[in-house]
Amino acid sequence: MRWILVICLLLAGLSARAEMQVPTSQIEIQTGFVPVVKKVSPAVVNIYARRVVSVQSPFSSDPFFQDLFRDFGTPRQRVQNSLGSGVILGKDGIVVSNYHVVGEATDIRVVLNDRREFSAKVLLADEESDLAILQMEDARDMPALTLRDSDTVQVGELVLALGNPFGVGQTVSSGIVSGLARSGTATGNARGYFIQTDAPINPGNSGGALVDVNGSLIGINTSILSRSGGSNGIGFAIPSRLVSQFVAQARDGKSAFERPWAGMDGQPVTADMAEGLGLSAPGGVVISQLHPASSFLEAGYQPGDVITAVEGHAVNTPAEMIFRMSVTGIGAEARIAHVRNGEAGEATVRLIAAPDVPPRGQRTTGRDAAIPGMVLSTVNPAVIGEYGLPLTAQGVVVDDPGQIGLRAGLRAGDILRGINDVTVESATEAEAALEEARRHLFLDVQRGTQRMTMRFRL
Repeated sequence: MRWILVICLLLAGLSARAEMQVPTSQIEIQTGFVPVVKKVSPAVVNIYARRVVSVQSPFSSDPFFQDLFRDFGTPRQRVQNSLGSGVILGKDGIVVSNYHVVGEATDIRVVLNDRREFSAKVLLADEESDLAILQMEDARDMPALTLRDSDTVQVGELVLALGNPFGVGQTVSSGIVSGLARSGTATGNARGYFIQTDAPINPGNSGGALVDVNGSLIGINTSILSRSGGSNGIGFAIPSRLVSQFVAQARDGKSAFERPWAGMDGQPVTADMAEGLGLSAPGGVVISQLHPASSFLEAGYQPGDVITAVEGHAVNTPAEMIFRMSVTGIGAEARIAHVRNGEAGEATVRLIAAPDVPPRGQRTTGRDAAIPGMVLSTVNPAVIGEYGLPLTAQGVVVDDPGQIGLRAGLRAGDILRGINDVTVESATEAEAALEEARRHLFLDVQRGTQRMTMRFRL
């Protein structure tokens, strides 16, 4: 009965992808996924990563106890080890894995299924997408998987998940695609966008392959939804279309992933909002605010417009919109469908990187400043994108508060709007104001959407 169900599912997927092969004999049914596993497993690797971290005394940053415990709790070096999986995507040894496996590692070893070992280095890593591209050293003629366009994947397709769960060795599990366009669920990141599967995924599977019945890669396993820490049948994979963009940028020499900048704030359209926006049913993303440098503003968009599709693909959340823009790529012109006052339309929008204008002019305060050792940058669209600041943000952002700034309560990402009741609009102005402060220091600080005033006696 079980195999009859398998055959039915394969037949259902045939209409979506004509090259899928359906078992035609008793022998093929008995061997199940053996041919697929033999094809895929050589390109799925185990990754052993480690990094050295400094462990400081819990009193080191406390303004009261730091002097009392000055000679105690000196920083110690500790090695952190992580175990995960990866997938070879090029005969030259290009490997994709998760950021949380290798992103900050100082030593990375890649172990193939045939027990060969290679050192590897990170070419490109992005914490937000939880992806990293590695290059194996002295690797030639490596087994590699082919990428299938994840936009062709349908709910109900049979899939296999390969990885190294719990460090027991390469393991294969099977299931189906149980959901698409899952955003924000897997990692808590509002910009996440995932393929959902019920194929068992456990710790150590991170960075492993999610493949279809032909052995083509459709996603990179990244996380599970679980209360116990084990697989409960809800796993998430990063779609192959985004993976292909990462590989392309890594091969172009990029060390950080560059994604298009919309320069807008928006929210999903709910049932309560739909009628007022001229929609027959809830769907799309309504624009609430546009930055003056936004290419969407340049294309004629305005607050109140509802974005319904990017390049022909429906979008219902900001995460879906960011994903569609990311897989289209910077420099391209995207077709953006919208509804304005109940009328549907379409416009072409240039996909650009966040402008680094005016120049951020990063400065580090000197020894004579009221708060020395603090790194500051002028707020511009690029800085807004990096820190996720409000589109209306102005002033000077704190890149690094330094030891004294940290003790004073400042954090990276804080915006200095004014110093000693004087508005500051650039890092140079902020640096000068901090050097001129003498008896007292008043800081007008914006943290997220909150404003606060910090007062210090010098």
